[in-house]
Amino acid sequence: MRIRLSLKRYRPGTDLESSWKDYYLEIRSDLTVLETLIQLKEEEDGSLAFRYSCGSAICGSCAMRVNGVEKVACQTAVRDELERVGALRVEPLGNTPVIKDLVTDNSPFWGKVRQVTPWLHFKTSGDAPSSGAAFGREQFEAFHNVEACILCGACASACNSLEVSSGFTGPAALAKAYRFVVDPRETAAEKEGRLRELTGADGIWDCVRCNFCVEVCPKDVKPMEAIILLRRASIQSDLTQTMGSRHITGFVDIIRREGRLNEGLMPMKVIGFRIKDFLRILPLGIKMFLKGKVPFPFRLRPAIPGMKQVRAIFDGRKKK
Repeated sequence: MRIRLSLKRYRPGTDLESSWKDYYLEIRSDLTVLETLIQLKEEEDGSLAFRYSCGSAICGSCAMRVNGVEKVACQTAVRDELERVGALRVEPLGNTPVIKDLVTDNSPFWGKVRQVTPWLHFKTSGDAPSSGAAFGREQFEAFHNVEACILCGACASACNSLEVSSGFTGPAALAKAYRFVVDPRETAAEKEGRLRELTGADGIWDCVRCNFCVEVCPKDVKPMEAIILLRRASIQSDLTQTMGSRHITGFVDIIRREGRLNEGLMPMKVIGFRIKDFLRILPLGIKMFLKGKVPFPFRLRPAIPGMKQVRAIFDGRKKK
């Protein structure tokens, strides 16, 4: 079949910025995007640059954007894309510098993975099991499939937080960190130390839960869910001094007491007694109050119907 392939090209030293270029190819109907790129390079344009290795969706080298969505090119069928979108547009991953054409500089991505210390701290004293501790099904399932990550970078490319702040640790690195936080061979002290670092700036509380990392992951790792589990673990370890953790604990406390959200109290729960931050959000709070969006925080409101049942849910949770 004959197709039009639109590629985003960039030649260092020649181009000031990337630009789109169209190619018309006669290909077999069963080709993948990677096979199509290889055919283009071998038959028409040998200057085209892209990465690939295993061709079996194991190495993650050929991750790129296909029709605006991060995918592994070797497992993406051209026919499926044409039927789904009606076009075939290929460009490099986002949130990372482009070296040439579809080849990106992955050093920032790998730097973030190294940043979370992706290895175990073996010890045999105290409360730590030996390095040869046996793994049962329960211990393995606790990893939440994060060990399936092939570090392709698709999630980092799709991440809204990384687009806004390049310092954000990123979904792949945080998912990798979760794998070591729940590893039974790691000491309790080491796990707490990991969580303390992850709750700092550019850590787990900077994720905006857009869910794009989950949607584009080729191995169903669900990085965002791993980040949520890291947040729970940090709260259980009493690491609750960040604004993100105070938002969660404050939200739960208000629901436990009133059975519904009190928008007037939430900013105080999150910001606390930091006058500078309070004054910063005060104009927005006044506008919301005048529009009837915020009840007076200290007004006594009648209990909602079923308040006893709401509190019973919290009481039952405590007993577990």
